[in-house]
Amino acid sequence: MAKIKTKYVCQQCGYETARYMGKCPECGMWDTFVEETVVKENSNITNKTILEDTNPPILIKDVKIGEEIRVSTNISEFDRVLGGGLVQGSLVLLAGDPGIGKSTLLLQTSGELSGLGKKILYVSAEESASQVKLRSDRLDVNTDNLYIYPQTNFELIKKHIFEQNPDIVIVDSIQAIYSNDIQSSAGSVSQIRECCNSLMHIAKQKNITMIVIGHVTKEGNIAGPKVLEHMVDTVIQFEGDKYKSYRILRAAKNRFGNTSEVGIFEMGTKGLKEVINPSELFIKEYTQSQSTGSTIIVTNEGTRPMLVEVQALVGTTPYPSPRRVTNGVDISRVLQILAVLEKRVGLNLSKQDVYVNVIGGIDIEEPAADLGIALAVATCARDVMIDSHTAIVGEIGLSGEIRAVNNIERRIKEVQKLGFKKIIIPASNNFEEKFDNIEIVKVKKIIDAISACINNKE
Repeated sequence: MAKIKTKYVCQQCGYETARYMGKCPECGMWDTFVEETVVKENSNITNKTILEDTNPPILIKDVKIGEEIRVSTNISEFDRVLGGGLVQGSLVLLAGDPGIGKSTLLLQTSGELSGLGKKILYVSAEESASQVKLRSDRLDVNTDNLYIYPQTNFELIKKHIFEQNPDIVIVDSIQAIYSNDIQSSAGSVSQIRECCNSLMHIAKQKNITMIVIGHVTKEGNIAGPKVLEHMVDTVIQFEGDKYKSYRILRAAKNRFGNTSEVGIFEMGTKGLKEVINPSELFIKEYTQSQSTGSTIIVTNEGTRPMLVEVQALVGTTPYPSPRRVTNGVDISRVLQILAVLEKRVGLNLSKQDVYVNVIGGIDIEEPAADLGIALAVATCARDVMIDSHTAIVGEIGLSGEIRAVNNIERRIKEVQKLGFKKIIIPASNNFEEKFDNIEIVKVKKIIDAISACINNKE
C-alpha cells in the first residue's frame, strides 16, 4: 500500500513544513501555506545501482559547437534580448502582466520560425485551438510547421513531444499544466517546480528549445517558487502598461547573452511591431509641447543609446510635508538628487511638491540620467526653459560633481543623428573622435550645468 501523508507548502517561496504556519519563516509572507498531499510508493532499493554514463568527461578544447547553435527568430528586438537568437536545448521563461502580449509575441515568433522550416509545437494550456486560431488569423500566422495542442496534462504533453520531436516547444503557460504524479492542483509550487524540471530535462536530452510562459504576482514577481528562475537558462520580463501601446522586453537572466539589452515593441491591430529607432518614438512630441522642467536625457540600454524625455513639476504645497512622486525612475534616486540641489546649489525645495515623470512608460535605472533629472527640477523651479536642441547626460555625486559615464561616443552620435545641436556631458569624459555640427559642453559641477542651460536660453 502507498504511504499517504500531507505537508504545507508556501506558495510564495516553496518552503515546506509538517504543520500549518501563519507566517513563512523563509520569505516572511503571511497566509501563503497550502496543504498538499504527498504519495510515496514502497520500493525495494538495493545498494547496487547500475548507471549508464553516455556522456563521459571531455576536454573543453575538444567540445564542438555546431553552426546552428543559435536560431534567429527573425524578430530583431527579440533576438537582441536573447543575445542573438534562441539557443538549441535551452529553456526560456517569458513572464509578464496579464494582457501584456506574451502569447501574441510567441505566436508571432512561432510563425517566423515555422516559416524557416522549424517544427513548432505550441501547447496551449489556457486557450482552445479555435481561440489560438482566431489570434493567428489576426496576426497572419498560417504555416505548415506549426502544431497547436490544447492540453494541460503534462504526461500527455511529454508523450507528444517525444512522438513529434519538434525543434521548438512553447508552453502557455507553466502555471496551467499539471502532473498526475503530484497530488496538488495546477499552479501550486510543487506542480510548477516538477513540471518545469521535467521540461528542462527533455530540452537537454532531446536538444529541443523550450519557451515557457509564466504568470506574475500583483507585486510584479514571477509566480511560483524562486527555484523556477534558477532552473531555466533565460528569464525575460515583458513590461509596459496594457493600456498603452509600448512594450519593453528585458532579460533578467541570460546564460547565453547580455542581461542589459532591451527590446521595444508597439502593440497594434496586427500584433507587436518592432521599434527599430526608439529615440525618435520617445521624443517625437518634445519640440511641440516643450515647457519649463522638460529635458532630453541620453540613457544607455545595453549597447544601444536612447533619447528619452524627462519632465519635472515643482509647485508650492499647502501641506506640512511636501510630496515626492516619480514615474519611471527610482524615488530614492530622485530624493538623493533633490538633496544635492538643496545643499550644493541652494535650491530650497523643502516646501515644494516635486513630480518627476519619464515620457513613454519606460523605466530608467542608469545613473547617467541624474543630471537630466536635476536640470528638469531646477529649471522648473526657476521657471526657465532649456533649448529644445540640447541633450543631457551625466551622473551626480553627493558633493555635486558630475561623474563620467560609459559609451559617451555612442551617445553623442545618437544625439547628432537626431538633429540635436548641443549636448552637456561630464568634463571627465574623454574621447578621440571629432564631432561636427554639434556643440559639446563639458561640466564639472551641477551648478555649471544649470548655468550653461540658463545662459544658453538668455
